[in-house]
Amino acid sequence: MTAVIARAWRGVRWYLREFTGEARWDRYLEHCAAHGHDPMTRREFERLRSDALEANPVSRCC
Repeated sequence: MTAVIARAWRGVRWYLREFTGEARWDRYLEHCAAHGHDPMTRREFERLRSDALEANPVSRCC
């Protein structure tokens, strides 16, 4: 039973990290480490992400 709860928790945690964008930050850091780049700050990363979403909206209600 504990294994089922642990697996469910991992699934919920994965979903929340993908939904909030936290996983994108981790992937960006992994990419920079793999290619020898100096990563930008978290603030810069989120600003670029926000600007990109504003410039190219995925959906709007009106």
